[in-house]
Amino acid sequence: MTGRLLAISDLHVSYQENREIVEQLKPTDDGDWLIVAGDVGEKVADVRWVLRTLRERFANVIWVPGNHELWTTRDDPDQSRGEERFQRLVAMARNLGVVTPEDPYPVWDGEGGPVIVAPLFVLYDYSWWPAGTSSTEEAMATAQAAGIVGTDEVLLHFDPYSGRDAWCRARVEQTEPRLEAAAAELPTVLVNHFPLVRHPTDVLRYPEFALWCGTDLTAEWPTRFRAREVVYGHLHIPRTTWQDGVRHQEVSVGYPREWSRRATPPGRLVPVLER
Repeated sequence: MTGRLLAISDLHVSYQENREIVEQLKPTDDGDWLIVAGDVGEKVADVRWVLRTLRERFANVIWVPGNHELWTTRDDPDQSRGEERFQRLVAMARNLGVVTPEDPYPVWDGEGGPVIVAPLFVLYDYSWWPAGTSSTEEAMATAQAAGIVGTDEVLLHFDPYSGRDAWCRARVEQTEPRLEAAAAELPTVLVNHFPLVRHPTDVLRYPEFALWCGTDLTAEWPTRFRAREVVYGHLHIPRTTWQDGVRHQEVSVGYPREWSRRATPPGRLVPVLER
């Protein structure tokens, strides 16, 4: 297989500047695959536009939802919520020929392969407590006292589950058997919008925000499921870190006010599995 396995996330095309970045994204080879690790936008129509545009250009596109895709905003004609919204997004992506977390995991046979690329939809369960707290209730109270409350608390509905944490646990239970089977076959590349391990959140300006960033339930997944690499976004802090011999790549674009301060131009497609 020719081409490269590339990744990007947090395109946030509600901003015109970011929409222009998407318009300029192109493969380097006809065989390039592109991972899109969530937070394309808030409106279903915007998500459709981005995925359609990229699928027309790349040999394969693999998408996972971020929290922003799952928001139900007042100005979106599609007012679906929770699990129904997720399934609508999956159906839309499938119709475009885009691989989703609900589809069979594809095998990348190019450079660094063969590996199974596993797109995941795992939320968070408020288990990444700030230092000095010893319960979720105390952690949430500490965050609120610091003025840190995720917008998800208003816009990311969790129907029909009892909470976002319950939805997270359900997704973990659904996903683990699939990853067990995949890892028995080949090494993996794990793709999730949220980091799968906590260490990337250590650099957050507001450490309380880690509550909305992941779950302890996935801490062992990179080693347990033979990950060659983990690709994620959400934090808007693009960088590469290592833990237990596994490379973790945060591949987000972020908001214009963030990327405009960086030395590197926005919209860089990050190579996966290349050393």
